[in-house]
Amino acid sequence: MNINTPADLAAKGKRVLVRAELNVPVQDGVVTDATRIARQAPTIRELADKGAKVIVLSHFDRPKGKVVPSMSLKPVVKPLAEAVGRPVAFAEDCVGPKAEAAAQALKDGEVLLLENTRFHAGEEKNDPDFTKKVAALGDVFVNDAFSAAHRAHATTTGLATLLPSAAGRSMEQELSHLQKALGDPERPLLAVVGGAKVSTKIELLQNLVAKVEVLVIGGAMANTFLAAEGIGIGKSLYEADHLETARKVMHMATESGAVILLPTDVVVAKEFKADAAHRTVAAGDIAADEMVLDVGPASIQAFKNRLITTKTLVWNGPFGAFETRPFDAGTVTAAKAVAEATRAGNLLSVAGGGDTVAALVHAGVEDDFSYVSTAGGAFLEWLEGKELPGVEALKAAKARG
Repeated sequence: MNINTPADLAAKGKRVLVRAELNVPVQDGVVTDATRIARQAPTIRELADKGAKVIVLSHFDRPKGKVVPSMSLKPVVKPLAEAVGRPVAFAEDCVGPKAEAAAQALKDGEVLLLENTRFHAGEEKNDPDFTKKVAALGDVFVNDAFSAAHRAHATTTGLATLLPSAAGRSMEQELSHLQKALGDPERPLLAVVGGAKVSTKIELLQNLVAKVEVLVIGGAMANTFLAAEGIGIGKSLYEADHLETARKVMHMATESGAVILLPTDVVVAKEFKADAAHRTVAAGDIAADEMVLDVGPASIQAFKNRLITTKTLVWNGPFGAFETRPFDAGTVTAAKAVAEATRAGNLLSVAGGGDTVAALVHAGVEDDFSYVSTAGGAFLEWLEGKELPGVEALKAAKARG
């Protein structure tokens, strides 16, 4: 990938600035989901084991350049120490006297977490002066925050221009799987794109339809595509102002030779609530007072039939309103089919996006995919074919030698 990794660094005795992703859910001062912390731990542990003085940087929430006590990283210290397996010190700033004193006190193999980088406006502005102050705390920079790689901020791109730089293990793993999934995939390649709105995924759809053999459209987004084909969708959620966008994507598929898989049957109800009265109908038989809330079994079977010959799968977005039973059936059944094919060694499966991760957890298969990205916006921008500033900065650092 033309990017350095921790293996390329002489870490012993060096002060290594690690840009981590510690923007985790906190309630009443307690971290409620430490998944992201667990993913960052291997890089920090590896560097500390090599005798580095590890200085961890991260943003938390959106304080907009001001000190907001409720957005402090202090609650992360304990779960980070537990994940890394060694004590973690904390400095109440990421630059200035407090940060400098804490960094100076570090011994080889010790770990320090600095306060929220976004407490300073210079972080999001990628301000050169702020970047230099942070860089002065370290000798080497390791970026392990792929989820922030789509932001050109001081600690995601700026530091890589000032210090010898490498990707952390989590970033390396993410880039490796995304390269296998989209950069140079084993074919046939199938993409699942679901969710509520076509408007939020126009670039994603247009990029994928040119790359895949099969594009599966799910969620309320599929309603817009059905409506674009002149199919009555009752009172279903759809985007009337994006019918032409849907037609354009279908035209692009025709030109590229890709197959677009739309629902042929759907689960409908007259109201959206748990255990609402519902029925399964052909996509063309939706009553005027009904709304589509899930795909039907025939549509899922068509997906499973395609899966038999698929070698690589990329998934972003659910098939239906999976948060509300019984409208989770399509998503759960499809997710379990992908998990089974992956476990059997027949499929490389990469999934990402907030709703997608939640859906896979709901289906109980989040550990059975080849890779599940928690990166959110960065994952989506990669799928859209965009260059990520944080990744490009690491490539440039490698090229400089």
